[in-house]
Amino acid sequence: MADQRKSLLLRLDPALHAAVERLAAAELRSTNAEIELLLREGLARRGVTLARIAPAKRGRPSKSREPG
Repeated sequence: MADQRKSLLLRLDPALHAAVERLAAAELRSTNAEIELLLREGLARRGVTLARIAPAKRGRPSKSREPG
């Protein structure tokens, strides 16, 4: 299944970007994932509910063994 996420060009103040990068590193997330999380939390605080998405699979793909 293809990724159905929307691409977005986002201009940020360098200090804000650095703060998000530090927060993402502390949480072991990518900067993009951290921004998405912050947006979701902000929307939830304002009472906006979104459909739940399945979390991204992490780690290496399992090795498929072929008989033989």
